[in-house]
Amino acid sequence: MTQTRTRFTGTKNYVATDDLKMAVNAAITLERPLLIKGEPGTGKTVLAEEVAQAIGAPLIEWHIKSTTKAQQGLYEYDAVARLRDSQLGDERVRDIANYIKRGKLWEAFVMDERPVLLIDEIDKADIEFPNDLLRELDRMEFHVYETGETIKARQRPVLMITSNNEKELPDAFLRRCFFHYIKFPDPETMRQIVDVHFPGLKGRLVNEALSVFYDIREVPGLKKKPSTSELIDWIKLLLNEDISPETLREKDPRKLIPPLHGALLKNEQDVHLFERLAFMTRRQTRE
Repeated sequence: MTQTRTRFTGTKNYVATDDLKMAVNAAITLERPLLIKGEPGTGKTVLAEEVAQAIGAPLIEWHIKSTTKAQQGLYEYDAVARLRDSQLGDERVRDIANYIKRGKLWEAFVMDERPVLLIDEIDKADIEFPNDLLRELDRMEFHVYETGETIKARQRPVLMITSNNEKELPDAFLRRCFFHYIKFPDPETMRQIVDVHFPGLKGRLVNEALSVFYDIREVPGLKKKPSTSELIDWIKLLLNEDISPETLREKDPRKLIPPLHGALLKNEQDVHLFERLAFMTRRQTRE
């Protein structure tokens, strides 16, 4: 059995700032859910994987969709399958437990080791979803009405919840969480992140790529700013196509849109914005 440690100090594959490490450890100490917000692509989901690895705990992931109901995290009773089997004379219908499907919370509650439980993108679900879980998360137990049993957590999971701010979360839910907002990495932190993914990469290419990347993020009117994960994809493509630092540094107005920009600009509105900027720059150059 893996020995679970109790403090998160980061991993070699994930650049965690001091305030993020402090937030993770505070949530573990308080035994409260850690609510993580931040721009898409800033590593919120991956954080749970890295915390589980760092403290030597198993990871259970519950990825939320717009149709997800809180009850699914506890269990689901398949009455249709039981009815079908009864019509076929299947002996399994004698035990209703055969038609109970365990949810992610049930899995976490009955594990021998203290797990890390990720509830990913909680704001995708209905607004009542967080409130519907309050009782279970507070008491660390729930009742299975079909079988009459009560499932109690053997130990409280390390609970990590991510949100992209698509919906406001209820105050009653927020009061029970330790909150942390992952700020978008500054250039120095981003350089460390790039180094994790591309160790030993030439400094000039990194410098120029970061310069272009942060310039794009500062363009007024951009509908979707490129994220950390998109920067990593872009650098991978630059390396694969052997794009030189000099190419990235070019200030030719006809080449205002960076090479392989499809990794950074993800909608036609932003591409058109850069095309208009290039057109305006060319006109100013001629005048």
